[in-house]
Formats: sequence, structure tokens, C-alpha cells
Amino acid sequence: MTAPAVVLLTLFIAVPVVLAFVLGFTNSRLVSPEPARFVGTENFSRLLDLDVLELPEGAQVRDYTRRGSGHPEYEGKSVLFAVDDDTVVLAGDPTFWKSLRNTFIFALVIVPVQGGLGLLLALLVNQKLRGIQIFRTVYFMPVVTSMVVVSILWRFMYEEHGLINSMLGTLTFGAWDAVAWLGNPGTALPAIMIMSVWQGVGFHMVIWLAGLQTIPPSLYEAALMDGATARQRFRHVTWPGLRPTLVFVLVTITLAALGLFVQIDVMTQGGPLDATTTVVYHAVRKGFREQQIGYGAAISLVFFALVLAVSLIQRRLTRERA
Repeated sequence: MTAPAVVLLTLFIAVPVVLAFVLGFTNSRLVSPEPARFVGTENFSRLLDLDVLELPEGAQVRDYTRRGSGHPEYEGKSVLFAVDDDTVVLAGDPTFWKSLRNTFIFALVIVPVQGGLGLLLALLVNQKLRGIQIFRTVYFMPVVTSMVVVSILWRFMYEEHGLINSMLGTLTFGAWDAVAWLGNPGTALPAIMIMSVWQGVGFHMVIWLAGLQTIPPSLYEAALMDGATARQRFRHVTWPGLRPTLVFVLVTITLAALGLFVQIDVMTQGGPLDATTTVVYHAVRKGFREQQIGYGAAISLVFFALVLAVSLIQRRLTRERA
């Protein structure tokens, strides 16, 4: 009876993982007349390579990074960022480091904001009021809408002459200067964060709500008899009772945030200036659009190790204390 599940898990999880591990050590391309060749850790070296370059007076970065410059340790690399006027950090793949930064910034914002708003909404809709089911349905509706559809709609809303700028202009009586939210490196990622929270908060509201409804009412009755305030009841009854739910919510939000792809692919394609490129999007772009399947597999393996480390740290921090 377990055979169908085992076969599906093997075909769609185990086999791709093994193939990714094998391809990560090759120069395999999707369409190439040349057979794949084993290149060892070359993909990983290029991906993770960082160098600090001290520039002599009057020297330019391109004097060191161009082919045939006589500095093989710097050739083919690009500037990741400048420490000062004479010191720069070079990377074999600066887009990867930018995408890694964007991914973790996104996760650091989304996890507490989406989790906290979900809990707040769950507390609000957990009241025994007439018509409360309507509010639960309204808050959950974005979750059942396709992320592709949501991303397209919000892309139109974020346009310079879109709904959001029009609304802000009306509220400020024309004083608001229209902003191309997705075309500005400073606002593109925050704009995607807002849309992602709006779309996903309803799901975690339902999870929090299920956790709230597992707490025995007798505990609240005992707390009321002892004269506990609403704040004290939340701190000593509600929050401890939600601990198992907290672990699940944190893990699911973190994994979804680190795997950010659809919003980027539909709304910005990683731009502007790689301001919204994420690790998953970078891996897909390298592996399928640029057909460097071996290099894309290497990115996936490195990202898998990072996500595993984050999950283990998160699990350790949220585990029950003896």
C-alpha cells in the first residue's frame, strides 16, 4: 500500500536530489554537442570565490580582472562592493552573493511580520461573534488565489500610474509624486515583501487559529478566577499553549521565504540591478535559461546546505527546554 507513495517520492525527490549532486560536479549544459565532463569543485569554487583587491595608486580594477592581465587569481571576476577608494571585494559570481543577501533580508522581514500578523488576525477571528466566519473567509481568500495571478495583479498596481500611486495621490491631494515601485532598486524588494505578506498571512492565521482552539477553556477560566488580566492570560496561558504551533509556523514561513521565486519571476525578473534576485531564481536562470545546468545544480546544492543549517538552528532555538 505504500508503494505508490514510495515510487512518487523516489521519482520526484530522491532522483532529482541525486542528479543535482552529480551534475553539480560537471560542466553539463542542457543543449550542447559536447558530452558532460567532470570538473570537480570548479563550479563551487566559482560560486563561492571571494577576493580582496588592494589597488595601487592610479590602477583600475579592469587592469586585474580582464583576460590576459597577468593576474590569474583575479581574472574573470567582478566587483561585489567597494570597501573604500583603494580596496574592492571581487567575486567569481557577484550575482549569487547579491541574491543570497536579498533572500535572507526577505526571510528576516517576512518571518516575524507574517507570523505576527497571522497571530493577530487569529486572535481577532477567534472571538465568538455573529458573522465571524465571513472575516475568516475574507482573510483566507488570497491564499487560495494563484500566486501567479496575485503577482500579475500587484505588478499592475505597483506601476507608476497604477492603483497604489493613484490612491496615495488622492489621499495627499496631489502632493504625492508617483513612484515606479518595481523599477526602483530601493523599493522593489520591499514592494514584493508587502505583496507576499498580504497573500500568505491568511494561511498562517488559520494555523494559529487551530492552535488557539486546542487550548482548554478551563485554563482561561482558572486564570480569570485568579484575577489575571488579558495581557497576563496571553502571556501565561495562550503563548505557552501555542508553542508547538509556533514551531510549525516558523518553519513553514522560513522555508517559503527562502524559496522565493514566483513573485520575482513574474514581477521583476530579478531586477532592477539584481535588487530582487534570489538564490532560487538565480539557480533557475543559470540552469535553464542560460542552460548551465551543472552550475545551476551547484547553486542548488549550496542553497540546500544553507537552508538545512538555518532549519537546524531554528529547530534548536525553538525546542522544548527540559
